[in-house]
Amino acid sequence: MIISVYDGNIEYEGFGIGLAGIEGLGVGADWGRVPPGGRSLSHRHDETEMFVIVQGRGELVVDGARHPVAPGSLALFEPFESHVLENTGDTDLVFLTQYWRDADRALVSARSADRLGFGERPVFVCSPPPTPNGDLHLGHLSGPYLGADAYVRFQRMNGVEAWHVTGSDDHQSYVQAAARAEDRATAVTAAHYSAEIADTLALMDIRVDQYTVPHRDEAYRAGLRAYFSRLIDSGVVAPRADEALFDAETGEYLYEVDVSGTCPTCASTTGGNMCEGCGEPNTVIDLADAASALSAAGPRRGPITRYTLPLHDFHEVVIDHHRHGRVPARLRELTARVFDRPSLNLPVSHPASWGTPPAEEHEGTEGQVIWAWVELSYGFLQGIQALGGRLSRNWRVAEPGQDWKIVHFLGYDNAFYHSVLAPVLYKAAFPEWAPDIDYHVNEFYLLEGSKFSTSRRHAIWGKEILGPDSVDAVRYFLSSTRPEGDRTNFASAEYDALVRGTLIGTWQEWLNDLGERMVERYDGVAPDAGNWTPEHSAFLGTLGVRLSALTSALSPDGFSLRRAAAELHGLVEDTVRFSRQESPLAATRWSDDNRTVIALELAAARLLAHGAAPLMPRFAARLGKALGLGVPAHWPRTVELLPPGTQVDLAGTVFFAPPAPVPVPAAPTRS
Repeated sequence: MIISVYDGNIEYEGFGIGLAGIEGLGVGADWGRVPPGGRSLSHRHDETEMFVIVQGRGELVVDGARHPVAPGSLALFEPFESHVLENTGDTDLVFLTQYWRDADRALVSARSADRLGFGERPVFVCSPPPTPNGDLHLGHLSGPYLGADAYVRFQRMNGVEAWHVTGSDDHQSYVQAAARAEDRATAVTAAHYSAEIADTLALMDIRVDQYTVPHRDEAYRAGLRAYFSRLIDSGVVAPRADEALFDAETGEYLYEVDVSGTCPTCASTTGGNMCEGCGEPNTVIDLADAASALSAAGPRRGPITRYTLPLHDFHEVVIDHHRHGRVPARLRELTARVFDRPSLNLPVSHPASWGTPPAEEHEGTEGQVIWAWVELSYGFLQGIQALGGRLSRNWRVAEPGQDWKIVHFLGYDNAFYHSVLAPVLYKAAFPEWAPDIDYHVNEFYLLEGSKFSTSRRHAIWGKEILGPDSVDAVRYFLSSTRPEGDRTNFASAEYDALVRGTLIGTWQEWLNDLGERMVERYDGVAPDAGNWTPEHSAFLGTLGVRLSALTSALSPDGFSLRRAAAELHGLVEDTVRFSRQESPLAATRWSDDNRTVIALELAAARLLAHGAAPLMPRFAARLGKALGLGVPAHWPRTVELLPPGTQVDLAGTVFFAPPAPVPVPAAPTRS
């Protein structure tokens, strides 16, 4: 017999709370204590775990959903469920925990659609608002925008309320620089390119549920000022006297687009405030060999007072935030490097004539505007509020919901702003909010082996290649070469070969051939399966494996369009191989066996139509209609045969057109 009595003594700290071990139960066991107002750290593990509350009251937060607990409450956590225990009472919250490993259960949980789903929570998928200093090229489209669109499409097919939120980043200094170069008003430049960007997203079949254009929305600007006032009222953001760089001839303040130099961290050539190479911020004053874009004279130092954020004080805030959601190792490593600095006082307002000035008037900060990267964090919340207004949902910037699930798609060059700066600002503005954010990051996409460059005309613009007959081919190629974890490349010859050899020469050829065989043998009507051989049942199992892998590639934890594209092509290759293997039976007495072959090929085509929908919506719709199914709207849970008697129209249907010549970009030059 074993008796353990909680006596209030704490033996060690774990996950941010006090614990005392219990020996001899055959599984891991502890008494746990959460003090009033305290909470455990969000965490996941492969063990199954059970809590029994014995004293106090609080809330469990499990994968973002909140559940009240009191004495007598029991909770069982499946492997990999994130969980936090909060004490909402005025006495200690005491609980018993037991935990044990079960390999089979862990594997089931890792694959569980229920665990990977979001239930009834609203899901806001945010892509970075493009800077309206130019249109979108394939480098832009391959990353956050295609990723966010496919993610939302997949979630909606699984019954999730998911929305794509973005807009145009009107108040960037780069917009003012473009207006100066084009000799027109900044607002005119912003409006022109914002509209061009929205048109290109539409050409790419990227559906945006909320597209915010800040510079022409006075309510947006008022909300941004109120948000910045929250930051000031928190005491986190305050005026600070420091030094800055100024153009030696014009006297203008230098930041972002107007200054360049050597990154103090990685020694790469960089612009002001952010290094695209290492992803770390700079304060401009710390650039080596700084050069002004406004004149040939070397910049001069001078005193300045700006609103400033002491970022170094918030390391634990960011670490705790990163425990809640999906944060790739690349972002966590960046965070570690940023906070390795002894201090980082980050200016969050800058002298400029374009942007939104703070509501506060502090001596020395006259003529300054709220930094566009602070505005980014507000802009996503404002987009959610605007979307809610149209949907009659009470989503408000001033009261962000604890049940909101936010998913960010971003390029690594913006990683600091999304995954480090924004969580700190949210903590300052809304101390009680624990934002649950997943991050999906991509690297740079190259063009013919070199970085896309608008200034050197080394780019392929979306409008140059996108059209009704090419959009799905472009989406598939960008998916299959998407820069996930490493830099990848768009090569015109490879794109042409993929369309002609893969999409037309393999996918379309198989589908058309299947349609012709059906017309010849079954008058274009789907037959019922006949006799099943071991090879037939093995192929059905193969389709099931493809469905599982494709579902995994599009699910939140392992989202990868490169894997999804590979699985789609693998599905077609498997089916073509199976069809050829079974073709000798077609003209023999084994007609019952052959009916099963056709039924299985139609099942594969049905699976392809549904599985391709997030990546290639037009192809999926055309194939679904040709199979008599209509536009695929739901994600398949299993492999299904096409209902016998369904009229099928695959023969001669054109799914993909030969690609037009891709515009030849200018050869990159050294700069």
